[in-house]
Amino acid sequence: MSRVHRSRPVLVDEAHRATTFEIFFDLVLVFALTRLIGFMAESLGPLTLYQGLLLLLWFWYAWSCYAWLGNGVRADNGPVLAGMLAAMAAIFMAALVIPEAWHRHDGALSPPLTLAIAYLVVRGLHLALMVYASSGNPQYRRQTLRFALSTTLAWVPLLVGAVLGGTAQTVLWTVAFLVDYGGGRIATAASFGEVRSGAHFAERHGLVLIIVLGESLLSAGAGVGQAMIAWPVLLAAVFGFAATVCLWWLYFVGVAPAAAKVLTSASPRSRRRQQLASDAYTLAHLPMVAGVVYFALGIHLVLASLTDQPRHPAGEPMGWSAVTVLYGGVALYLIGRLLFLRLTVRSSPGQLVAIGVVLLLLPVARVLPALAALGLLAAFLAALVLYERQTRTD
Repeated sequence: MSRVHRSRPVLVDEAHRATTFEIFFDLVLVFALTRLIGFMAESLGPLTLYQGLLLLLWFWYAWSCYAWLGNGVRADNGPVLAGMLAAMAAIFMAALVIPEAWHRHDGALSPPLTLAIAYLVVRGLHLALMVYASSGNPQYRRQTLRFALSTTLAWVPLLVGAVLGGTAQTVLWTVAFLVDYGGGRIATAASFGEVRSGAHFAERHGLVLIIVLGESLLSAGAGVGQAMIAWPVLLAAVFGFAATVCLWWLYFVGVAPAAAKVLTSASPRSRRRQQLASDAYTLAHLPMVAGVVYFALGIHLVLASLTDQPRHPAGEPMGWSAVTVLYGGVALYLIGRLLFLRLTVRSSPGQLVAIGVVLLLLPVARVLPALAALGLLAAFLAALVLYERQTRTD
């Protein structure tokens, strides 16, 4: 009997907080996101940016599924621990082949197929762990079976696209994501998963965002390479660091604690809490994470251009693709933050104006030297922080 008891899932309670194992899981996810930055930087263009976004959606959806799982049962215990370790290994393997995700090789296992199989393993393990976690809970078991239908259907275009390659791969992988994610939302619309610990759920999303912000600095710094460091590069690094600090402040100072309070104050079994978790955290955090990834790509490109152009200390004006990912990344982050605020605590016209100002500055930055364009963005974010700090104290 003792063995059977130990094999049962350990349910979490309201006081549960994020574990060190879950943070370890987050680090593997963020490693995949940094590989995405390198993938997009190698061949910057609309198609590559879309392909990078598509893979980012995949990884975020997989992460969010495990975040929900860890809010129901302890992630650092028994079969859940073993399953998530295996999923981490699959994510790591997928991340390694991201730079060649659209390259076909003559070998039996091409990079696209390796990536597809790794993602299939990640999603399959999650389904298995959901079945395990639903032990003794018929309602959750029925929800798991509905959820599994769209997930397994998505595996068909996922694998076929990996075999065909080229344009068919991009189209079919897009279909796979829409079937997986869209089907999952439809299947669970009538019965959201229970959020057993609001504090844990808010903490998980805050932790992954701050890890992404930190890793973005590492990815951006990779743009310097082994070149001799000159003052324009150092100044650009300072601008990039200052802008990253501002992005951190705009979420973690005031906004995140207030939103977490709203989530935790809702009744654990209420539909209000489930909708807050599903929409404000799972959905609204996606554009924030994606915005940081594209913003980091933009800084990476600025630093790379400064090291490659010794005759122009401030750098040549960036192309439309480069300036779009830099300024568009910040705009995307602010859009996600606006949605997060609107769904949780508050929103103001000033936050919408800030998004508009970033977009209006984009064509201005296009004609400025790269260093000046990055400095302008850092100055805007600093001004936004000061403005919100002032209005908050008033």
